Amino acid sequence: MTDQSNPFDPAAIAAETAEFNIWLEAELSQVPPVNAVPPELTRKARAEGLGVFPLAGPLAGSDWVAIPGAPGGPARVRLSLPPGDLSAGAPQGTYLHIHGGGWTIGAPEQSDHHNQRIAANVGCRVVSVHYRLAPEDPWPACADDCEAAALWAIETFGGPIVIGGESAGGHLTAVTALRLKARGLLDAIAGLVLNYGVFDLRMTPSMANWGERYFILSTPVTKWFIGNALQGGEDPADPAISPLMTDLAGLPPALLQVGTCDPLLDDSLFMAQRWRAAGGQAELAIYPGGCHAFDMFDLEIAKTSRARQHGFVRACLAPRAAAPGGARAGVSAGVRAG
Repeated sequence: MTDQSNPFDPAAIAAETAEFNIWLEAELSQVPPVNAVPPELTRKARAEGLGVFPLAGPLAGSDWVAIPGAPGGPARVRLSLPPGDLSAGAPQGTYLHIHGGGWTIGAPEQSDHHNQRIAANVGCRVVSVHYRLAPEDPWPACADDCEAAALWAIETFGGPIVIGGESAGGHLTAVTALRLKARGLLDAIAGLVLNYGVFDLRMTPSMANWGERYFILSTPVTKWFIGNALQGGEDPADPAISPLMTDLAGLPPALLQVGTCDPLLDDSLFMAQRWRAAGGQAELAIYPGGCHAFDMFDLEIAKTSRARQHGFVRACLAPRAAAPGGARAGVSAGVRAG
């Protein structure tokens, strides 16, 4: 009998996931890869709901809020509040969301559906960062804008705050946390959500060895994204750019989620182990057959991933209480595969 507890066993991939992957790869084979299209055209298509990703905004119920942003930045965020009457009390903390898109595409309003779902299920406010995109605004513009939004959220709402994002947003989440650590502000951060992030811009083995196969990402696509972001001769091994290379000691609990069919798989595997080696709490959730950005689609593994994220954020934002080893109450210190 096959051991279904091993997420890397092909037999662990659900029929629904396997069928979806076949469909997705067939769909992607009909269009040029993103690195062959001018970014402005891809941005326009995403905003219109074209392509493989379901349209997720803009939606009523999420609004723009002006902030004192970084110099030259957009100086605004997208705010989503939990539904219902809030007169009895404020939302339970803040989730600061940083969208993905290879530092090149994407926009916070395109995540309204996902962020409103987080607000409703967790009972928190969700603040989604509007950051400058490459190649028009290369590094460190995106990181500066995320840091400015985090500082505004801390000053405006206080703690606790959870920061989270997906793909390049996972990278910027880690970068933002490290910048806050340098400022001595980690006490305001209760947790981090790092969904299929890129943590080493030199590229980990799974990414570097993936090749030409276009499955949301490919090795050439990721090289293109990195090239868009790093145009000033920056060293991708610089710990300020590649969080996998830095000192992770003292960082708050983290949830890392990734699928086994994601070219960025190693980034999450390596980051979770380094997090734990530095004395931190890292919960690693691995989804059999999950492609890059699998949680953006209507799949059972996506529902499981979202539920795990909601539970993690809810536990982080709950009133803090002492737990063995200094852990925050309700936050797992283990590494799990699911």
